[in-house]
Amino acid sequence: MRGTGPAVRPASLSDVPALVELRLANAEAHLALDPDVYRLPQPEAVIEHFTAVLNDATGRNAVLVAEHDGQVVGMVEVLRLPEPPAHQILRPEPSAQIHTVVLGGARGRGVGSALLDAADRWAAEHGLSYLSAGVHHHNVNAVRFYRRHGYAPSGTSWARRPAG
Repeated sequence: MRGTGPAVRPASLSDVPALVELRLANAEAHLALDPDVYRLPQPEAVIEHFTAVLNDATGRNAVLVAEHDGQVVGMVEVLRLPEPPAHQILRPEPSAQIHTVVLGGARGRGVGSALLDAADRWAAEHGLSYLSAGVHHHNVNAVRFYRRHGYAPSGTSWARRPAG
C-alpha cells in the first residue's frame, strides 16, 4: 500500500459480508478492552443494519469502504445524530457520529486517514458541521489516531448504575 493510498468509495450491498467481518473483528478487539461494556453482535443483526443503511435512499447516513488490491480493508460509518428536541437547551447543529474500522494487517498504511478524509468530505457535502467519535479511554491507539486527525475530547459522560 505504500506509494498510493487506498481507494475509498461508497459501500454497496455486495460489500455487506466484508462490513460484517470488519464489525465483528472490531467487536472482538473491544471485548478485550472492556467486556462489561462491549459485546459481540450476532452476524444477522449486523447484516440487517448494513443492509438497511445501504438501502436507505434518503442518503441520511454513509458507509464508505477502503480497498486495497480489490479487498475491503477498512470502513467508516457516518451516522447522522438527531437534533435536540425544541424543549432542550442544546443548540441544534447538524452532526454525525463516525465509526472507523481498519483490518489489523492494513493498519499504519494510511487506510484510516483516507477513510477519515472521505468522511469529512461526505459530511461537508451533506451539510454536517460536527463529527464525533466514541472512543473508549483504554483504546490508546484509537485515542492517538483521532487526536492526530484533529479530534479532541468534548465533555465528559458521567454514569452509574441505579441502586437497588
